[in-house]
Amino acid sequence: MAKTSKPPVIVVLQLTGGNDYFNTIIPYNDQNYFDSRRSLQIPQQRVLQLDDEVGMHPAMGPMRDIYQSGQMAIVHGIGYANSPRSHFRSMDIWHTCEPDKVGTEGWLGRAIREIDPEGENPITGVNVDQALPRALVAPGVSVASVADLTTYGLLTSIEQEDQRNKVLERFANMYGPAVGTGQVMEYLGQTGLDALKGADILKVAPQQYESTVEYAESPVAKKLRDIAMIHTADLGTRVFYTSHGSFDTHAAQSATHAQLWTQVSEAIADFWDDLREHDADENVTMFLFSEFGRRVRDNGSGTDHGAAGVAFAIGPNVKGGMYSSYPDTRPEALEQGDLVPNMDYRGVYSTMLEDWMHLDPTPIVNGQFEQPKFIKNGG
Repeated sequence: MAKTSKPPVIVVLQLTGGNDYFNTIIPYNDQNYFDSRRSLQIPQQRVLQLDDEVGMHPAMGPMRDIYQSGQMAIVHGIGYANSPRSHFRSMDIWHTCEPDKVGTEGWLGRAIREIDPEGENPITGVNVDQALPRALVAPGVSVASVADLTTYGLLTSIEQEDQRNKVLERFANMYGPAVGTGQVMEYLGQTGLDALKGADILKVAPQQYESTVEYAESPVAKKLRDIAMIHTADLGTRVFYTSHGSFDTHAAQSATHAQLWTQVSEAIADFWDDLREHDADENVTMFLFSEFGRRVRDNGSGTDHGAAGVAFAIGPNVKGGMYSSYPDTRPEALEQGDLVPNMDYRGVYSTMLEDWMHLDPTPIVNGQFEQPKFIKNGG
């Protein structure tokens, strides 16, 4: 594929809660899988086979279609050493690239600062969700946070100054420890004003949008449709972020996990159909991750927090296939009952940053890591 003349765009979809890697990409010829998943095993004949060794959960039909088209990279065994198995701490590690201390800046916040150092476009980064993720937080970086595009985003219904100040004070309480206490109110006050500007710019997106694609009825489909609206309005957004879950399937996993992947798979297929219809797909790459995988052995009706997981990169500039290797599933190879990560998540970030976004990844991810080469021609 020829390189696009449009600036590269990344869409991050966070699978919140710890997606079960073992039942997402299933080693369907591995007896260790069936021995470990007495209650939750997917019968071999139901697995959507990708090759002679692994296949997808049967709810992931649209995802398999994308994989078979050559536009999906599956990154096995992603994670980091010594996983704390805590949702909050693990997500913080993924968001800040700081596994050994509490991070102060989000990796995508740093990326946005590199892309738009003067902060000229208040919607270089857009979060389509209720809460601003730590991944997007960095001093001097404004991010428009849009829970519902039809209501035009963050703070727009707050017209009185005292109400606005109360909201900004709550922001300060939430993010003060991350940003620092010195100028936190000044920073957040400016960020709030920038967000208002961003929300004002985003008003045009629903007005300009037309599509024949009928998205599935799910929260994640609505979020991806909003992202498509903004992207096709050509407003200069380079980083989109959203999430879906909860994938925290300690109980009743069989039905819940199937429903979650049905929703995600259908929404992703609709999203890419929409972008193609608008001839707006060629400069977009999507990245899916979860904060950790889950235990190898089920607990009877669900699975508990684990370590190694799986990530996905999707788009016309992705060199489809599998990257890294499936972790060793033998009982003696597990750590505390978990699959052991063999691909550092910061290396995957580095591929996205360097090969796709054309940024120097080292200062953003705090080091140099093995980079799986799943972007065509280095982007």
